[in-house]
Amino acid sequence: MDRREDGSAAARNEIATAAMPNGRPDEEHAAALAETLIATEQELGSALATAQDVESALARLKQRVKAQPAIRHGLSTQWSRRVQHDRQDRSGARAMFIELRKLQDGSAEYAELRNQLVRMHLPLVEHLARRFRNRGEPLDDLTQVATIGLIKSVDRFDPERGVEFSTYATPTVVGEIKRHFRDKGWAVRVPRRLQELRLALTTATAELSQQHGRSPTVHELAEKLAISEEEVLEGLESANAYSMVSLDVPDTDDEPPAVADTLGAEDEALEGVEYRESLKPLLEDLPPREKRIVLLRFFGNMTQSQIAQEVGISQMHVSRLLARTMARLREELRVEE
Repeated sequence: MDRREDGSAAARNEIATAAMPNGRPDEEHAAALAETLIATEQELGSALATAQDVESALARLKQRVKAQPAIRHGLSTQWSRRVQHDRQDRSGARAMFIELRKLQDGSAEYAELRNQLVRMHLPLVEHLARRFRNRGEPLDDLTQVATIGLIKSVDRFDPERGVEFSTYATPTVVGEIKRHFRDKGWAVRVPRRLQELRLALTTATAELSQQHGRSPTVHELAEKLAISEEEVLEGLESANAYSMVSLDVPDTDDEPPAVADTLGAEDEALEGVEYRESLKPLLEDLPPREKRIVLLRFFGNMTQSQIAQEVGISQMHVSRLLARTMARLREELRVEE
């Protein structure tokens, strides 16, 4: 940065100091500050002016502000009107709440006035919802949850207690948002005790890490929170349920196969293992001829005609023996189950 930029920056600081002599702008100095800053941009244009140019422009600006009191008066009037308008809004809202309490719940007039109060305070809802953005939940969802808290506040607010509605509604709206994170923010629902334990572990981990310059051990966390090491491990394990990881995400940063590619597939023949193991002793108990027919039919993949030629009986006899043997095996399997 050269001397021109230093001179311009120093002049801007002098302008701000001159406009706010007491460190806080009143209505007159705020008007002078606004006019000065606008004129500064018009006179200087960029920060490449010389120190003499800056001082000359500063002198002209001070003269213009002093020579045009109407500008200060106009800005001061606008500020006063804005403050008065805000007071009128609060007074009007209080009057609407008093009128709401006089109406019968469920009537058309009650519903219309209630909706007006909700719409009037939606900016408060949006402001509080934005405080919790970038925490894994869409801002639209947080706004809807906060609106539910606003509606509850409108229904419960008592204007006779002398408290501003925004003061009363803010804890209710914030509590509704926090309750949403507690109940809906977890990918897997865990008991509230474990949710609170996770928050305590997060706070304790940050404090101990800053204190020791390293990650704390399980024993240190247990001493910090005055709980057992088993409870610490339980809380750390439950923290994994807060968010999910897509199966398409690589296992490491070296672009390996995705997590889903490393998981085993379900074996289609797995379901038949139990049945085969249960049938083995039952097949051993069959008479030799029935056992041979079953093995040729289901393990040798032979037709009934081929089995009849192999055993030396008719096909009809083979069919009857197979039907009788299958019924016997099914009945014995049901008895075992």
